[in-house]
Amino acid sequence: MNKKSLALIAAGALALSLPAIAQQPAPAPTTPPATPPPAASTPAPATVAKAVPVPKGVFVVGQLQNQYMARDRLIGAKVQNKDGQIIGDIEDLIVGPGNQIVGVVMGTGGFLGAGEKKIGVQLGALQITQKDGKQVISLPQATKDVLAAVPAYKRAEPKKTLVERAKEKAKELTDKTVDTTKDATKAAKDKAAPYVDKAKEAVKPGEPKK
Repeated sequence: MNKKSLALIAAGALALSLPAIAQQPAPAPTTPPATPPPAASTPAPATVAKAVPVPKGVFVVGQLQNQYMARDRLIGAKVQNKDGQIIGDIEDLIVGPGNQIVGVVMGTGGFLGAGEKKIGVQLGALQITQKDGKQVISLPQATKDVLAAVPAYKRAEPKKTLVERAKEKAKELTDKTVDTTKDATKAAKDKAAPYVDKAKEAVKPGEPKK
């Protein structure tokens, strides 16, 4: 068999194999593996507040039915005489030994034509009643002549002036600001302490800082 015949046989075999190769399916594309979702961060442990024991016999939790607030019923309340006429208003409370309220300071303010002044009244002399759902405070003994004759209430200590009160308030605010600044500074130092310690460990003595 000559070379020409061998070439014809090889060409025929190649022609027969081409259809089979064409019918083979193409390889499926490779799917990249799915990326796992990031792990959820572990929540920081909640800070548990330390229980502080509350001393007994010191604090008042709430108002009882038989109690009332001085600003609600006494301070600023109008006082009547037995005829229902306004004779003054309560401006302050007089507190005695044992922190007991012994009386009130009442400003007559020129009611019933009496001179304007402040008088002291014993708490037990006031009659506190309810009428048509409203509180009524009366002082039956107070007539026009009695109000004129009663001496003005004398303070053991002079009343603080507006300037003195303003200075006390300014000092109070200053002290509060200083205390707040100290607390904030201490809290910042405590919070930064771990990072400062780590920085000191990272930079040893004798080694250059990076």
